[in-house]
Parts: sequence; structure tokens; C-alpha cells
Amino acid sequence: MMNSFIKSLSLTLIFLSSYLCAAGDKSVHDGDCPLPWCGDTTSVSSSLLSPDETGSSFFRAKLDSMANSWYIQKMFNNKLDFSVHHHDILSDSLIISRLQKAESAIKLSYNSIVRDYIETIVNRKPIQTEILLGLSAYYFPIFEEIFDRYNLPLELKYLAIIESALNPKAKSPAGAVGLWQFMYGTAKGLNLEVSTFIDERRDVLKSTEAAAIFLKKLYDVYHDWHLVIAAYNCGPGNVNKAIDRAGGKTDYWKIYFALPRETREFVPGYIATTYIMNYYREHHLTPRYPSLSLHTDTLIINKYLNLKQVSDNLKIDLESLRELNPVFRRDVIPGTPGKGYPLRIPVELVASFIEKQDTIFQYDREKLFPGNSVPQTKNVMEDYDIGNLEGKAKVMYTVKPGDNPGYIADWFDVSVAELRLWNRISRNLIRAGQKLVIYVPDNKSDYYRKINNLSFNAKQELSGYAVQENQAPPVSTTPATGSGMLAENSSIEYIYYTVQRGDNFWTISKKYPGVTNIEIMQLNNISDAGSLKVGQKLKIKPKT
Repeated sequence: MMNSFIKSLSLTLIFLSSYLCAAGDKSVHDGDCPLPWCGDTTSVSSSLLSPDETGSSFFRAKLDSMANSWYIQKMFNNKLDFSVHHHDILSDSLIISRLQKAESAIKLSYNSIVRDYIETIVNRKPIQTEILLGLSAYYFPIFEEIFDRYNLPLELKYLAIIESALNPKAKSPAGAVGLWQFMYGTAKGLNLEVSTFIDERRDVLKSTEAAAIFLKKLYDVYHDWHLVIAAYNCGPGNVNKAIDRAGGKTDYWKIYFALPRETREFVPGYIATTYIMNYYREHHLTPRYPSLSLHTDTLIINKYLNLKQVSDNLKIDLESLRELNPVFRRDVIPGTPGKGYPLRIPVELVASFIEKQDTIFQYDREKLFPGNSVPQTKNVMEDYDIGNLEGKAKVMYTVKPGDNPGYIADWFDVSVAELRLWNRISRNLIRAGQKLVIYVPDNKSDYYRKINNLSFNAKQELSGYAVQENQAPPVSTTPATGSGMLAENSSIEYIYYTVQRGDNFWTISKKYPGVTNIEIMQLNNISDAGSLKVGQKLKIKPKT
């Protein structure tokens, strides 16, 4: 579909429009109905618009849906009063001045519709806005990394707020799903898996990459970000019709009334969101971070598994597990030996899952998967003498690129044979991201747990090997050499990280399993996610 998009614009506009039209009234006014403003700063009278067009109605509905979702109710368990209103007096001249100063590759026009959106965000829905500010600390670094890879303006990340209010399980009345609100046909055309059991429109990474691909294709057609944003929402077919009805005009505001009603809100909503994300402090808004912090890790599942099997055996609330894994539509992970799917669980349960995996897979299997039960197999560890584990503590190690069983055995002072036996490793084959169980002396467990967070060079030095300065692991990786070392006093529980060029809080948190970007910000008393500077020292509290 994407090739035809480039080769045949006319066919693509018709083809994609049937998939992309979002929820709402698809009717448009007949004739040439341009609004009487063109410039970036012209304010117009709201009397030109019908009442339902001045109230940012679609966005308010999305904010309310987000606020009432299980995720928000659970993660922000302190009772929030969503009826609270603010009463900031909005100055047109001040907003115009701020929009002109905001760094943006996308033109930030101003008029009464944009103002009404800002009024909604600042005064009508301040608590919901503060939640979005908190959630953005998690989602925006992910979006930025992917958009940067596709050479897109990073501020396009604000589209997800207008599309879904940062709710990965959002679903429109028309059937658009996920953070980026893809319709079924569009998702399939962008190679997202949507099947009986899987909906990758709800996958943060995969759906964001699909959004980046689609936005780039749209820009190749329109070369105007306002039209791209409109086409993303309602489909290029509708934008093309609006251009025709406006006599060939390609200014968004001049085709405004010729667009579907929801799309009329979309560009001004995007501009207002860009404004508030840059100037929320000036309006006395404070990010609200989740009060219940779930530190998670992923396991690759290569055979059918029901989330209830995991929930019952690991004693984790089934609804919590569903929220951590929104990609699974019917609680079923359809893993096969040829294709695995990531299961996300709280990091403290990873070791328990590995230890109980046979029991978990067998639990209620005939009931949950009639005719697809797996024959009971004997635990491999029961066939061999794994030695006396009295006085031993179990620690977990996450395999890094460049690791091999020999290195890991040296670092933990165990034999390769023990490492293979404890983890059922065949032919010394391990993969990056794999979780290994290692038994160490109980009185040295804290010392060994810290190894998981050391750089490759630091681990080698720990085992007595001479390491050249800036030596990298024996594979093509880019470790944070010298910047993630333990403090000299090994009794201190913090690690100090030196910010490198290209770092953000999300990429830094990925270097330390179980640590979130929000925790790093809070530990270092940082409220602005964009304030990092090269050479800055950050205190990290690693998870054991």
C-alpha cells in the first residue's frame, strides 16, 4: 500500500480515505467556505462557528475517557477531583507572543478555535492535563527516539495527546485503536499485526513506528504539516476533497469548513497542545506522576499462554496484567516456537516466573486450551544434582550484548556447568535480554546483584582482567563505558551516571533494569524532561 502511495497519488487518496476517516460527523459544508484569516496571529470571532465547534468537544470526551480508565484510577489512586476548574485569564497577545517563541517546525497559528482549546486544557480540564503531563514523561522519549530516526519534527509527539489522550487502549466509535488511533485497514497496510489474539495498534513501540512511517509518507505528498496532520486524522481523500471544494487552496484554515467536523478540531488542538506543553508552568499546572509505580520487564513467550495462568500462579491482579499487556486482545499470548511475543510483568516477579514456568504453562491448560494441552514434562533440574543450595541466595542477571556463559560465570564466581544447569542452557546459547538465575553465597548477594548494572569493562575488571580504556564488548554495541560505574564506596546503593550526547531520561533508564525515567527525574529533583545537559551527573538507584 505504501508503494502505491508514492507512485499514484490519486489512487492512494481514494484508497486510504476509506480506512482513515475517524469517528465523528463526516459531512462537510458545500461550496467554498474558507475562514477569514490566513496569518499566524489573527484572532477571529467565535460567532463564525456553530456552538459545538467552539468547545473542543471531541478532545474533552477523550480526556474524560482517559480519566475514567482503569489505568488512571489504579495508577493515580489518590482521589482526584476532575470537576476542578482553573480561572486563568488568557491574554491573546501573550499567547501569540509565546507561540512565536516556541521552537517548532510546524506553523503555530492562533485564532479563536486555538484559544478555545487552550481554555479547555488550562481551565476546564486542568487535572486531566496534569495527568497527561505526567504520562508524557514516559511516552514522549519513546516517541522522540523513533521520530528522530525518521527525521521527523519531534513535536509531532503531541499528536498522540489529541488522538488518544495517551491511552494505549483508546478506541474511537469508528473503530480506531491505540495511542495513534489506527483503523484496521491502515494498520494492516503499515504491517501491524491485528488478529484474533493480537492488536499491535496497542503496542507503544510498533504503533509509534507505524505512525512515523505514515506521517513521513503524507509529508511527501502535501509538504505542509497542517495538511499532513489533517490527513492523518481524516484521510488524504477527505483533505483532497476539501482542497477541491476550496477552489484548490491548500491553506488549512481556508479549507477548514470543507473538512470533517472532528478534523476541524484536530489542527487547532495540536497547536494548543504544543502551547501548553511548552508553557504549562506559566499556567500553574504541575505534572502528576503515577503514585503506584510498576517496574516491569519482558519475557518472550514461545507457546500459547493465557494471562490467567500467569495471574493465578504469580498472584498478580489479572486486570493489572491486562493493562501491562494491552496488545493481547483475549488474554491469550499465541506464541509458537517460530514466533514469540513479549509478556510484560513486574520486575520482581521475573525470577518467580522462570522458576515456576512449567507449572504456569500446565495450569488449567485443558480448560483454557481444549485439545491443545502440552504433555507434562519433568523439570530438567529434577534430573540432575544441582548441589547443595543451603546458604545460597538467588540473584537474577539480564544478558547484555556481547555476554557469553564464560564471562558471566567468571563475574559471579560459578562454573559454566552450573550456569547451564540452573538455566537449562543448551550448547552455551544465550541471547541479549534473557534472564538468568544464579545462586551465590547468601552473605554476598548484595555484591553480586550490583553486577547486573555494571558496564562490560567494570565487570571484566571485577574479575581481574586488564581492560584498555574505552574497550567495548566483543560485539558491535555502544555501552555507556565509564559512565555507569558504581561509586567507589561499594556500600553506597546509588550509581552515578554521566549524561552522554544523545541521551534522554528514557534511554538512560533502559540501561538499568527496573528503573524508570520518572524515578530518575524524581530522585534528581528534575521536573523538566528536556533539561538534560551533556556531562551532567545523575544519581541512579538500581533495582536488585
